Amino acid sequence: MADNNPRVPVYEGRHITVFYEDRLCMSASECNRAEGGLFMKGRNPWCSPDCLSPDAVAEIVRRCPSGALTYARKDGGPNEKPEPRNTIVVSNNGPLYAKGELKIEGAKPGMEGTSHRAALCRCGRSQEKPFCDDRHEEPLFDDSGPVGKRGPGYQGEGGPLSVGRVQDGPLVVCGKFSIMSGNGREAWKGTEAELCRCGFSANKPFCDYTHVEKDFKAE
Repeated sequence: MADNNPRVPVYEGRHITVFYEDRLCMSASECNRAEGGLFMKGRNPWCSPDCLSPDAVAEIVRRCPSGALTYARKDGGPNEKPEPRNTIVVSNNGPLYAKGELKIEGAKPGMEGTSHRAALCRCGRSQEKPFCDDRHEEPLFDDSGPVGKRGPGYQGEGGPLSVGRVQDGPLVVCGKFSIMSGNGREAWKGTEAELCRCGFSANKPFCDYTHVEKDFKAE
């Protein structure tokens, strides 16, 4: 948990505390562009939890797609729960945004985030795999997020979503989940998929084993 990690900045408020794990941040800027002054570049402290109500602070923190920002309520209000439906968004030229009851295997200590939100590398360049660290921008990783498969579907919603990985190969996602295309379309539904993390698949977001040809290396 973030509050047990001494390297994570802690922004203490009267009614809610905000934590920031910079190794998970991939500069989506949902925090800095939020109204209300909770986060403000150049200000010390950057985050001021007492400037808004605890409910408003919690709502803004939950916008962070990578899980770099988390919070703990001190006023008896609810702490974060996973979304009722597991989803993975194939972002335009960027990472896989996962939401739900996430069980991410192989995360470094302190980088588990909320276990409800994560940005997963799909360009193959991140130094913080399986998480995105913005290296898809230099040079630009080019994939707008189309999804061509429909998937077998599933019954019900929610439950644990396991995100594992094959050494030198794809992410392996198991559980009930939907894949959303880059334009927001619910494109694929199923319970298991191998997703490309080398950046070379011709059938993104799915693995087509091009990582073997490209000699992709990653734990």
